[in-house]
Amino acid sequence: MAYVTATNVADESKITSYQWLCLFSAFAGWMFDSMDLNLFTLVLFPSVASLTKLTNPAEIARYGGYIMAIKLLCWGLGGILFGVVADRIGRSRTMVITIIIYAVFTGLSGLAQDWIQLAALQAIAGFGIGGEWAAGASLIAESWPEKHRARAMQIMQMAFAFGFFAAALDNLLLGPISWRWVLAAGALPAVLSLLIRFFVPEPERWVAVRKRDGGQTTAAQTFAAIFKPNMRRRTIVGAIVASSVMIGCWGGLTLLPSWIQQLVRASGGTNGVSTISYAFMLMMVGAALGYASLIWITDWLGRRGAYFVFNICSLASSLYLFWFVKDLPTLLWFMLIYGYFVIGGFGTFAVYLPELFPTRIRATGQGFCWNAARCATAIGPLIAGWLVAEFGSFPAAAAAVSFAYVVGAVVIWFGPETRGVPLED
Repeated sequence: MAYVTATNVADESKITSYQWLCLFSAFAGWMFDSMDLNLFTLVLFPSVASLTKLTNPAEIARYGGYIMAIKLLCWGLGGILFGVVADRIGRSRTMVITIIIYAVFTGLSGLAQDWIQLAALQAIAGFGIGGEWAAGASLIAESWPEKHRARAMQIMQMAFAFGFFAAALDNLLLGPISWRWVLAAGALPAVLSLLIRFFVPEPERWVAVRKRDGGQTTAAQTFAAIFKPNMRRRTIVGAIVASSVMIGCWGGLTLLPSWIQQLVRASGGTNGVSTISYAFMLMMVGAALGYASLIWITDWLGRRGAYFVFNICSLASSLYLFWFVKDLPTLLWFMLIYGYFVIGGFGTFAVYLPELFPTRIRATGQGFCWNAARCATAIGPLIAGWLVAEFGSFPAAAAAVSFAYVVGAVVIWFGPETRGVPLED
């Protein structure tokens, strides 16, 4: 790939066409990453039921939990691996590789003939899904001016809501035909890799650091650097605050579709596909509003203050949803509030993580924190069936998992405040 020279204006306020292109490519990559990640969540019930021939919701949830756990584990491992890769070969190149992986194998998942094949294909897709975020976030952090960096990061993070919305729309349109077509549509993002391959150069900030270091640092040394004494505390705090949000969120999201199916049947319905799609679309509208508001809240309250407030509100909204909501109309309108805090809250540490690490190890550091959290999150779906049996219902189990938010609300205060602090190279 021939790099196009772009002027580094990290210390200026003017936004160039190159920076807009970086933001667009990272936004699109993360949006489709989110879409392909969440397609399986939406078709978990029909796909697993079809491939296993099971009819018991608890049994279907158990096998679906196995697949989701494997996917999340590979998602986390892939993110850690590609974080190191992005620091070594570049942000744009890594984005191309990861997008092709998650697009192709999500599409191929629609051809699975049994649940083991589906798990394997989703696992490989997970490697690519996990690797894209760190590369895209680093691309924006290193190309945008300090004055506008946090806002650009929040706009990129907002793409997660758009991707989830696209997944719900895909399920709404193609789900009634077959869950296979829903997953097949996940191959479409591969086209985006062509745009990035030919039009998005590496940020000059990263190029300058690589030239200064002479490219002699090994992958092992790059990874080990995030655990050196001057970085260790930041790495640990970053991993824990990310894990808190992800565990609290994914516990609910994994069990929510099955619970909605139960509510639909209790109300006399037979097919919950459209209701699940509407619920998740409303959730993502709320999430988009959450991301948008964080553009100002992270500057007003600081990175740590914004994270703390959203964690506490995420816990409160999760408990209200799973303890007090008993009917579909109430659930649907509350999805706006639930999405605002629970999904929108990801924007708090999406800004924080890139600011914790210097350029030479930024993708590695934030990739490790984000994806160590994903590996921890894999435990949630794996024990989802046990939680349902232990607590007696889907909502009770989801409510129990949401207490993970408390851990992050405490640990965030052990990390540094990075509001207004220039990026370190």
